[in-house]
Amino acid sequence: MSTPIGSARDITLRALDVLAGADVLVAEDTRTLRHLMEIHGIPLNGRQVIAYHDHSGEVQMQRLLGLLAEGKSLAYASEAGTPLISDPGFELARAVAAAGLPMSAAPGPCAAICALTLSGLPSDRFLFAGFPPSAQGARRTFLEDLAPIQATLILYESPKRLAALLTDMAATLGGSRQAVVCRELTKRFEEVLRGSLTDLAAQIERREIKGEVVVLVDRAARTEATEESIAAALDTALQSMSVKDAASFVSQDLNVSRKIVYRIALARSQG
Repeated sequence: MSTPIGSARDITLRALDVLAGADVLVAEDTRTLRHLMEIHGIPLNGRQVIAYHDHSGEVQMQRLLGLLAEGKSLAYASEAGTPLISDPGFELARAVAAAGLPMSAAPGPCAAICALTLSGLPSDRFLFAGFPPSAQGARRTFLEDLAPIQATLILYESPKRLAALLTDMAATLGGSRQAVVCRELTKRFEEVLRGSLTDLAAQIERREIKGEVVVLVDRAARTEATEESIAAALDTALQSMSVKDAASFVSQDLNVSRKIVYRIALARSQG
């Protein structure tokens, strides 16, 4: 069940129904859930409120699965936003699915989608990459893997590490690449900063940042394909595909005329 990422009024009517009707309430932070229920006037009526978070362990998971197996309805609420999006609910949902027990989702707020909506960056294709590693070496390797992806990149980050992340992004993805930093979404001090990675890194370095942060980066600019790059891509594709399929795959991947790629593919396959 999705819960508000800021404004308590963002909760859905269905989520309120779920909270009111569940036999057992489960939450990443039970205090947050209790407060949310108080705001919306939903009584506990003596129901169990069980914590499930990163440190809950196998015993707690089996307890919850046992309650479901008994036929009880459980409502799981993440700390904020949609469960399973960088959230411990992932392990619980996977276990419920593996056990063949019934499960459904009550959709609602999600910081990643809210930020994408506000960013102005292309939304036809995007990749949510979660939290980057905290150590610089691992973080740069992580970013290098994301660099060529033809999609808007969406990451979550701690405000304390935001400046370091933007600096590393400028170094690995290219300083001119357009990006957006969204902070405190749906809250009183909501802020959206837009600019190149170099500009944003300089801005953030001079500020003390607080609150939840989402970072979005525009996709990499496509490089113009040459006959050599087409041939190299085809050599790889032809190892596992027919000439026809390899030509289609490389044509789409490099945004090159299929006719041109097919001609080169025939030559490579016969050579």
